[in-house]
Amino acid sequence: MRKLISTENVTLDGSIEMLGEWFDPQGQGDMSDLMEEIHRQDAEADGLLVGRQTFEDLRGYWPQLSDDKTGITDYLNNVEKYVVSSTMTDPGWQNSTVLSGDPIQKVRDIKQRPGNDIVLTGSITLTHALIAAGLVDEYRLFVYPVVQGRGRRLFPDGYQIPRLNLVNARSFASGITLLIYIPQG
Repeated sequence: MRKLISTENVTLDGSIEMLGEWFDPQGQGDMSDLMEEIHRQDAEADGLLVGRQTFEDLRGYWPQLSDDKTGITDYLNNVEKYVVSSTMTDPGWQNSTVLSGDPIQKVRDIKQRPGNDIVLTGSITLTHALIAAGLVDEYRLFVYPVVQGRGRRLFPDGYQIPRLNLVNARSFASGITLLIYIPQG
């Protein structure tokens, strides 16, 4: 079975909702070690799962760049994208499939198909639903050294996971830290 990996950018105070300007997808300063890690993770994944809003944000930014030195545009153009939406019919981006209907069952079905990892990113409402359904196999948190003081968090209010196991931690020259957890049991 394929793994569903929630990969999120998060502030030090736990917000994954980008309300300020703390996240810059083009990078801030020397990001070469961070980009190397992101590309390593991308190579292990052949699916990207997002909600409609995150999909539209990605589609409206990355393919429009004429001089992307990060390589993220190439990855996003080529990876199989699954967008959960009850309103979208034509995704307007190559290698994209709209998932309508019950998103929990659709994701269960995709996890059963042959393939590599599926990365879930952004998409706070979808992420909360998949966490609550027990479908997330791994959490990759890129922690930015900023305090936003507000915003939605990775885990919905009232949701508990008795124990997460830290399987990797790494810091980067930018001050960003990657923490990787898997649910215990």
